[in-house]
This record gives sequence, C-alpha cells and structure tokens, in this order.
Amino acid sequence: WMPAKIGKLVFDTSVSAHWAETSDRFWYAFETAQGRKFYLVDPLKRGKTPLWDNAKMAAMLTSITRVPFDAQHLPMGAVRAAAPDAAGGEPPQPPMMKWAKNDTVIRFEIEVPKDAKIPGEREPPKSEVKKDDASKDEAKKESDRKDADKKDGADTDAEEPKTTKTLYFEYDLLTAKLALLPDFKPDPKKPAWAQVSLDDKTVIFARGHNLFMMDADNYKLALADFGDAKVEEVQLTTDGEEHFSFARELREQQKTNLKKDQKGDTKHKDGPRVPAIVLQWAKDSKKFSGVRDDQRKVADLWVINSLASPRPKLETYRYAMPGEENVGQVELMIMDLASKQRLAVKADAFKDQTIQVATSRGTARDREKQKNEAKWLSETSDRLYFLRSSRDLHRVDVCVADTTTGEVKTVIEERLNTYIETQPLWTMGNGQEFIHWSERDGWGHYYLFGADGTLRNQITSGEFVTGPISWVDEKLRVMYFAANGREAGEDPYFTHLYRVNLDGTGLRLLDPGDASHASMMSDSGKYFINTYSQVNSAPKSDFFDTTGAKLADLETTDFTALKDAGFKFPEPFMVKADDGVTDLYGVMYKPFDFDATKRYPIIAFVYPGPQTESVTKTFSPRSNNVALANMGFVVIEVGNRGGNPQRSKWYHNYGYGNLRDYGLADKKAAIEQLARKNPWIDMNLVGIYGHSGGGFMSTAAMLVYPDFFKVAVSSSGNHENNVYNRWWSEKHHGVKEVTDKDGKIKFEYTIDRNSELAKNLKGHLMLATGDQDDNVHPANTLRMADALIKANKRFEFVVLPGQRHGYGPMADYFFWRRADYFAKHLLGRSSESVDLLELSREAPQAGVKRRTGAGGGPGEEIR
Repeated sequence: WMPAKIGKLVFDTSVSAHWAETSDRFWYAFETAQGRKFYLVDPLKRGKTPLWDNAKMAAMLTSITRVPFDAQHLPMGAVRAAAPDAAGGEPPQPPMMKWAKNDTVIRFEIEVPKDAKIPGEREPPKSEVKKDDASKDEAKKESDRKDADKKDGADTDAEEPKTTKTLYFEYDLLTAKLALLPDFKPDPKKPAWAQVSLDDKTVIFARGHNLFMMDADNYKLALADFGDAKVEEVQLTTDGEEHFSFARELREQQKTNLKKDQKGDTKHKDGPRVPAIVLQWAKDSKKFSGVRDDQRKVADLWVINSLASPRPKLETYRYAMPGEENVGQVELMIMDLASKQRLAVKADAFKDQTIQVATSRGTARDREKQKNEAKWLSETSDRLYFLRSSRDLHRVDVCVADTTTGEVKTVIEERLNTYIETQPLWTMGNGQEFIHWSERDGWGHYYLFGADGTLRNQITSGEFVTGPISWVDEKLRVMYFAANGREAGEDPYFTHLYRVNLDGTGLRLLDPGDASHASMMSDSGKYFINTYSQVNSAPKSDFFDTTGAKLADLETTDFTALKDAGFKFPEPFMVKADDGVTDLYGVMYKPFDFDATKRYPIIAFVYPGPQTESVTKTFSPRSNNVALANMGFVVIEVGNRGGNPQRSKWYHNYGYGNLRDYGLADKKAAIEQLARKNPWIDMNLVGIYGHSGGGFMSTAAMLVYPDFFKVAVSSSGNHENNVYNRWWSEKHHGVKEVTDKDGKIKFEYTIDRNSELAKNLKGHLMLATGDQDDNVHPANTLRMADALIKANKRFEFVVLPGQRHGYGPMADYFFWRRADYFAKHLLGRSSESVDLLELSREAPQAGVKRRTGAGGGPGEEIR
C-alpha cells in the first residue's frame, strides 16, 4: 500500500483544462485503468465530445511512423518517464500538446526510437551533418569541463544518451486528419537565465552581480548558439556586488541545473548568464521593477556535501536567524528601458522592513504558453503598487509609487498586535478602486477602497474566511472568490466558490455540496471547472457557468481497481480541543483488515502549523499513512488551535508567543476522546511522528507529556527555533520591537527550545536529518541529540547523506526505518534481517531498463 503501488491502481483525479485562444472551449486528457482519453468541451453546446477517436488516432500514428501504437497507450500529453530531481531539479514535463491555427488544430509531439525510419521525414541538412562532425570537438570540451569540475569537487553526473527522437504532428479538428510536420521547429525552451518582457521584445538577465539586457533578435542568436560573439548585450547596472547583487541567489542544485543553459557562455569577463532577481513588468513593457536584498551584513551558515567527488565540499550561504541585529535590507528599484535609467523608490518606513510588489493575476492562457512573468497591477507604467511590512509584521502598508520621481504614497494601513496576513490586491479602473483583504474584524474578508484609501464598504462579512479572488466583473460589479467555513454542518476547511456584488449584497454559493471544491475559472470569467471530493469519496469534476448552472458532467475518478484491491477510505472525525469548546477536525486511517475485537496502537501524524495543519481533506490515497496503518496501527491526523489560517484569527494566532507547546494539549485531548469512544484503541501505546515542524512537535510531545506519548519519530525538526530561519520563527512566535533611550530601534527575541526539556524523555525517540539540509539546518537535530546525551538518554539517530530538507531518493528507505521503529516499540515485532526486504523486492534488478520510446507507456519495463 505504498504510494508507488497505489499509483498503479488509481490515475487522474482532476480535470486540467487547456483553454482555446479565441473562445471558451477547452480540451483535456483524463486517464483511467482503460487508458488516457481526450475530450473537447464547448460551453455553447453544453457538453463534451471526444477530441478524437483513440483507435483511429493510434492507427494513423502507426501508419505514418511505422511504429506500433494502440488506443490505450497514446503517448501525447503523458508526463515523460524521467523522474524529477529530488534535490531541486526540473520536474518532469509533459510533451508539447497545444492549440494551433486559430483553435482549429491540435499540435503535439511524440517520441519514437532514434533509429526508426519515418516516411516523409526530412534528412538533416548538410550543415547539421557538419555540425555533428564538429560535435566531437564540443564533446572534448565538455569532457575537459567535467574534469575541471571534478577538481573543484562539483557533481558531474552525466545525462544518459538520448535513445529517441521527437516527431511533430497536427490534428485538424474539422477534417479529423493527422499530418506529420517534418519541417516543424518548436519554440526553443526558455533558458533559466532569461526573464522576457510581456511584449517579447526585451530579455533581462544577470552576469556576475549586475543586470544586462538584449533585444528579441539577439535573444534568438543566444538561444541558437550560446556565447556567439554576434550577440549584443547592454549592461544596465554597475553597482552589484556579492551579497548585494542583481543576480538571484541560487542553491547548489540550481547552479548545477543552470549549467545546461550556459554551454558556450563561459568566456564573458563578467561570467556566464544567470537569472536576475525576480522582476515584475509594467503591462506596456516600458519599465520593470525588482527588489534587491542587501545581505552583506548577514552571517554565513554552512553545510557539507560529504558525497562530493573527489573531496567533500563546503557550501556557504547567508542565513539570518531570529532576533539577530544584522538582517537583509531591501531596496525597491524601477528600470526605464528607453533611458536605461534606474530609479530608487523612496519606500523606507520601518526598520528592517520587507517589500512585496503587487502583481496582477496570471491567466490560464499565459500559463499554457509558459509566459509566467509577473506584471504590475496598474494598466500604465506611471505607477507601481507594493506592500510594505514591518519586521514584527504588526504593520502593513499598501503603497503606490510614482515611477518617474520615486515618491511613495500610503493608500491603506493595516495594524494588528499579532502578525498580519495578506492576500493579493485587486485594482479596478487603473487604480480608481481597490479590493483589499483584511482580518481587521477577526476573520479574513474583502473591503472596497477608493483611490485615496477611503473605505467605501465591506464586501464580505461573517464568521467565515475568504480566500483568493478568481475574477472581478467590473461592468456588473461582481466578485468571484473562494471561501471556507460558511456552510453550516460542513467541515470548516472545505473550500467553495462564491459570487458577491461589490456593495456587499447578493452573496451566493456557486458549487454546493458537502465536499471540498477546487475551481478553475476561464480567463473570460464566464465559466469554471469544479473538482470536489472528501477524504472518503472519489473526486468528481463538473463544468459550470458563473451563474452556478451546471453545463456538463466531466469526469469521476476511476476507483474500481483500488476498491477491488481492498482499499478502504479513511474516516473523518471531529473532537473537542483541550478547552472542551473548540472543534477540531481529523482523519483516521485503519488497517484494511480491521477487527473491532482487537486492540490497536494509535499513531498521530502531526504538523503544528501555523501555516497549515496537514490534515487531509480530499481524496488522497497515495499516502504514507495508508501504508503505515496497514502494518497494524490506527493512524490519525488532527488539527490543533493555532494550526491553520482558514479559521478565525483567534484560532490561527492561538500559539503566538508559545511556539513550542501550543498544539500539544490538543493532540493529547483528541487521542483521549477517540480512545473513550473506540475501545479498540490502546491508550497505553501512543506514537507520534512528523517532519520539519512536525519533527519539532513530535519530539516536544515526548518531553512535555512523557507519560502519554510512548514512541516518536522526528525528522528534520526545527527543535531549536532560535537557529531556524528568521522569517518563519519571528513571524509565528513574535519578535518585540523596542526603542532605547537614544531612540535606536532594536528587536528582542526569546523562545522555548526542545533541548531544554531533554531530561524529561521516558519513551523511545528516533531523530533524523539530512546532512545537507539548508532549510532546517542539521544543527537543530544535533543540538537536540547533544542535550539528550548530556541527560544520559538512549535514543536513535539517523543521518541521511546528501539529503536536504526533503529526503528524495531516500524517502522510501526512511519510511521503512520509521515503520520498523514503531513496529518494534508499539507492536513488539521487528525484522531481524539486515536488508530492507520490502524495498529490495520492489527494485528492478540488473538488466532491467525503462522504456522511454513509443510502444510502451511511462514506467514499462523491458529486459
């Protein structure tokens, strides 16, 4: 019942629309145990039709390519077989499949064996043959580069040689004809270093620590031949320097990935092209903005890559810790492309402030085209909206900057005695009105403001929390938005889509049903796709217009194979918090052979928040908790006060100022209530585990309630929040701003740590960390271990070499180590084998390869 096995029993669980360019039609693909099928949806016809006949498509592809295909295994739209890099590499990308020719044609690519003879395929021109002959020299240079990297201790894993080639096709929707495109050349992949203007005329990047630009023609040259001497670049800044750079700060794995985009671009005096700081573009592309972070006084932190060849390698990075005096200082700048002049925005207001440029909502069509550059809220380039926050986050200003003078005007002020949360700002009439989200009445709601910051009216109100805006119809003055907690009798975390008039009247639910709903709206704001489920029901996707009328049933997830294999849904439950008043919501996983006459240990999977409670609300069968429960445990996930922003501000900020202990009493109370109701839960055998914040919480539980929690497995926990990152720790625990007698502002910070309670340990504790974790530094776990050793405590310690905060290729290994630990101490059973047999029997043996070409789906094995 591991996630990889379940992934072979259940396939797609939602509909992802690919909207047409000139209408609200869309196509989508949906996979079940019968294969992947493709559909076209036309809202005017209120229904769906097959995009093509799969059997006929397979026959046409086979006829054209002479490579066999069948209706169940059409390769277009499938994610490539290559797995994502666990250490931050690129995720697998689906083959290209998109609308073309005024939305009457679908264009797609497929992979076939490299040596396949394709009728009608063009022979490569002689120039390219010569290029291939010259590639030996390039290979020699690449080999020399890798040898040099080895001397520097860099990771030099080579890519496997490509065994396939790509073919491009067009399918005409009107004639049902398929054609090979022998001369088609797809748009080159945008390199990681390029940020392209909205009008596609300008490309910004960094060399060394400064900004550079090139025009569209030179960008084409750069993509064709990196480092070509004919490529003209313009340098925009000269004052960038290390740790106060216009280049983006990259982690080691990102640097490794970037090398693929830098071939031949290594001879420039300022170094190769690298990504600039994140930029935001004016909608007319005449200007762009960016926030530069001055890290020069921030202290260093280090991890060691012990697996680097031939020598272990030190990685150094800047890392501000809570309460420290020297933290990053931000600078908001605007660049005018015509004059090449940079303007510093006069944004200073708070000591150690942060700045976030307000941007417009991205569109579905932009995402389809992979045009993901951020754009300003304003329709013109004469004003820039941004948010400015104090270090303690008690003050947030919505500001507008004059992009000619740099002068700043505060439009809206938010003030609170705990941290202030925000949602994206929405403007109308080019800044004549604002829709602003605030928790000023204790719940997250929207407010309508005039251009001068005058409050016109509250748009939403009541004991529920609103989420992101999906669309605003300025003519009809109607807002569409997500919210949760409004529908009586439902889990308050279930999300729905609503519409409301901007004057606060006419609030209406658009997707009724006791489930959590995820809605994807068309760019026109006329239609939306709604996918909904509970943790104990399979997802269903429907198509609606924005009056709430259903236009079509789209898909229901195929649950048949999972059910036939014996899968049983987890069970939602509700208990009271330790105060006896507050409702907490949870999920229980039982073994599929559950026997109510037996007694079961109970294990709580925990994450304390405050940004989320990690309690599953929707159909999620690919869960480690499913596998763990089937070893003979009852496994639960349950919320706690202070754990989630989707409830009241009181609930969310319950742990403010007490970041170690705030959620523990609620976890204990929940387990006690469940045991009273269910005699098959053994209250003497209670386990707890979690990762990151959950690793911190599970260890704290063993130390605060040592007679209740008997076994814990804590991975990558921030046990010492005084050495965790400043932003998270200061925000959720609180940092105090004080002014001394000389008027100097300082920040005071204290926090309880797990290590202070090491002497309390009574039960069995396993600690784990990746030795290259540059998020929750291994020092957090090592300091906890040090305190336990000094307190003369026995405990287990697992170090995962080469792993960062996520355990990537070692995740399954650690699952079984964790499961073994619980089995030994809660079930009295443990494996005597030195081998993890469960993993060994699943691993392909020597001689097994993955098929990547046509004729087999992703993951099919051949010998």
